Amino acid sequence: MERIQVLVCAGTGCSIGNSGDLIEAFRSEIKSMGLENEVSVLRTGCLGLCGVGPNVSIYPDNIIYKSVKVEDVKEIVMEHFYKGRPVQRLMLNESDQETNEIHDINKTKFYSKQKRIALHNCGVIDPENIDEYIAKDGYFALGKVLTEMQPQEVVDVIKASGLRGRGGGGFPTGLKWQFALNEPGDEKYVICNADEGDPGAFMDRSILEGNPHSVIEAMAIAAYAIGAHYGYIYIRAEYPIAVERLKHAIGEAKKLGLLGENIFGTGFDFDLEIRLGAGAFVCGEETALIQSIEGERGMPNPKPPFPAHKGVWGKPTIINNVETYANIAQIIIHGADWFQSIGTETSSGTKVFALGGKITNTGLVEVPMGTTLREVIYEIGGGCPNRKQFKAVQTGGPSGGCLTESQLDTPIGFDELVKLGSMMGSGGMIVLDEDNCMVDVARFYMDFIVDESCGKCSPCRIGTKRMLELLESICNGEGTMETLDELEVLAHTIKDTALCGLGQSAPNPVLSTISQFRDEYIAHIIDKKCPAGVCKALLSYEIDEDKCRKCGLCARQCPANAIEGELGKVPYHIDQEKCIKCGNCLKACHFGVITRK
Repeated sequence: MERIQVLVCAGTGCSIGNSGDLIEAFRSEIKSMGLENEVSVLRTGCLGLCGVGPNVSIYPDNIIYKSVKVEDVKEIVMEHFYKGRPVQRLMLNESDQETNEIHDINKTKFYSKQKRIALHNCGVIDPENIDEYIAKDGYFALGKVLTEMQPQEVVDVIKASGLRGRGGGGFPTGLKWQFALNEPGDEKYVICNADEGDPGAFMDRSILEGNPHSVIEAMAIAAYAIGAHYGYIYIRAEYPIAVERLKHAIGEAKKLGLLGENIFGTGFDFDLEIRLGAGAFVCGEETALIQSIEGERGMPNPKPPFPAHKGVWGKPTIINNVETYANIAQIIIHGADWFQSIGTETSSGTKVFALGGKITNTGLVEVPMGTTLREVIYEIGGGCPNRKQFKAVQTGGPSGGCLTESQLDTPIGFDELVKLGSMMGSGGMIVLDEDNCMVDVARFYMDFIVDESCGKCSPCRIGTKRMLELLESICNGEGTMETLDELEVLAHTIKDTALCGLGQSAPNPVLSTISQFRDEYIAHIIDKKCPAGVCKALLSYEIDEDKCRKCGLCARQCPANAIEGELGKVPYHIDQEKCIKCGNCLKACHFGVITRK
């Protein structure tokens, strides 16, 4: 009989849901049932379906239990492991209504259209056990390049694969490596950009939490390819689990001689260290990141020179993000043609997205390039919950734009999204429904940009703040059509004149919402109404006094004492001057006589 493996997600999301207690509970219950020789319990990385965590995967049965609580453990152990009857009420898997047969987890709607390359070991191995990584062909690619390939051959494979940077810019990875290889000198560096700062993005964090050795191995391969011997992983300090697992993984690799001197007896030396960032969004820009590593304030520099020519400490440097590195070993093992065969002609391979917002299945999704936005949102994501109408999807975070229903059949690719006024970005994908105000969405992203701007150049420092002021005036019902015209002109000016990619792309959410949802801006300006009922300054709550039951429930819940009337005698009404638009009265009324306008 094959041993049962209980794989408990120990990523950040599930850890918040007490997955650590689940691990202890499973081990205790399995021991008490005398099943310790038949069942083992392991912690793993993210399984992807973050919205229903903590998740527990059962191997070899290919069953995932969702939203597992400590009190569920005894039932799972007794029914599934002892009696052989899976607990269907907790299962993610779909079952056939006629045969009651449980479908393979990979055939469920969430997973069936996914293809895991960057996430290939996440949720499968213990991220703190290097033996499990090695058992899944870990460090095989590094051994291959060190013993069988010349540096130029490695670069040629990456170029032929068509891999483009997954951090947002989409620059060809192999070409970047070629530039660094061509640079003279024997002091060069490789850097992993793990400074993931987009709101709602957690792809890189999950890879480092679930499969840290994939990044370490890839950085060693990159170092060999360009002639470097030292590297840095620049990661934000707000990722404590990822940081600890990286530290552990680096220590394990050093013990086995996979980092350090004379790796695989080939004479190649490579070591790396972790550098913690302070959470500045601008440090995701590569020249600002370099400044931070050097101990300076993280502020972008004009390019050229590019880091491949003059990077950290003034030496040739390549910088790739976590997801880009997570593809490298798989490309070396399976070949450039294999990777090129996935995706589209100009965007090969897969892309990981953090799917969030108004979506049924929140979590990490990795799909082949060329998959449509509609497939991701409706088939994998399950569409908007509570039968709400889909309104838009924001891709690319603060640097991206909003796409509408009519654009959902667009194949996902670097160039395709840019043509529509958005971008791939690092992989944030926020779904918005009918209850979202698009002017408020633009204001949210601009507020983020203003807060995160380094202040080095005036277009970003002054221009984005002025854009935020204009957006706030529109949300408050104080804007005019001249305000809207000024907003558009200023947005285009900043795009053309800002120093770095942060400032140049900052106006994108504003320009895309004006283009796609101009009617909402006009409603705020001309009608002084927020169609989605989000902007408080434009809201009003009114009581239909003819239908009022005179019960006083609304008045008791009003924190501003803005509702007047007499219990059982005089209908209640709202003093609009005192009303703070909190909505408590609407929630309190059981009779539907209060409306929000």
